[in-house]
Amino acid sequence: MEDTHIGFPTETVIVFVVLAVGAILIDLFMHRKDQAISLKSAALWTVFWIVVAMAFAGFLYIHHGAEVASLFITGYALEKVLSVDNLFVMMAIFSWFAVPDNYRHRVLYWGVIGAIVFRGIFVAIGASLLTLGPWVEIVFALIVGWTAVMMLKGGGDDDEIEDYSQHIAYRGVKRFFPIWPKLRGNAFLLSQKEVDVELAKPENKDVTVGRVSKAARYATPLMLCLAVVELSDVMFAFDSVPAVIAVSREPLIVYSAMMFAILGLRTMYFVLEALKQYLVHLEKAVIVLLFFIAVKLGLNATDHIWHHGYNISANASLLVVLGVLAVGTVLSVMFPAKNDTEQGKQG
Repeated sequence: MEDTHIGFPTETVIVFVVLAVGAILIDLFMHRKDQAISLKSAALWTVFWIVVAMAFAGFLYIHHGAEVASLFITGYALEKVLSVDNLFVMMAIFSWFAVPDNYRHRVLYWGVIGAIVFRGIFVAIGASLLTLGPWVEIVFALIVGWTAVMMLKGGGDDDEIEDYSQHIAYRGVKRFFPIWPKLRGNAFLLSQKEVDVELAKPENKDVTVGRVSKAARYATPLMLCLAVVELSDVMFAFDSVPAVIAVSREPLIVYSAMMFAILGLRTMYFVLEALKQYLVHLEKAVIVLLFFIAVKLGLNATDHIWHHGYNISANASLLVVLGVLAVGTVLSVMFPAKNDTEQGKQG
């Protein structure tokens, strides 16, 4: 782990905030309508977010040096590739809730906002814990390594469909809100008046909402879906944050790298959804990187304890992250998943 310290210089923080907020506003303006995002549009927007992140990396290079820029790019690339598995989980969630394509980007938007907030909280907690000593890094290494082992063991469960009606987030929403069981546009919550209007429609004559008395708000399936997405991302952050913190102790580097990576996830989701068949080996790349990060954290922690002198540099970390990502992508293109038709022919 690198001990580079840049603090929170005013100019750097301002550039970071301006770039991030400006890009978010542009994205919101361009995707303000409820319509499905095409693969071409999603790909172009994914490139846009990468360019924004690299612009900030260029600023860091000019004002803070090559090492800081390298740490940022390493953290950014690591968060991107680790997010792939999380996005595949979101695909399963959207499929289970039968969320139409034109509403998915709205759920993803609020999911990204939640991810930004929770990453900030977890980065602050993680950075604070590291000041307690190298044993905390060993705990982080065990967490990351355990995640890699669990992913390795669960590699054959791709066809298993989880029942999200038993998810803690789903049950939490039901505890506070009665549920309107049908989608109503892009609404997450409905008022009593809106529910009464829906109940008056002939096609909803058999719909029941299970209420004893009138409620101020009713949750829609879109709200249930959002709650599951948010909590799933929080659980993912428990693994993701220690992994990126392994790159640097500097909170600004860690948080900016994670935030720029997260901001591009909404459009990257639609790219991955369209190309899922051709990215089948990326999960293996994620597992390899998690093991690498566990080793990096372990080496750094034991070096502080026993001073053995073995560490993985920022440049070496960057090369490993980019190399593993490249190999996973190339293998996925060369050996894509077999579709149902091909499997049927072989059978």
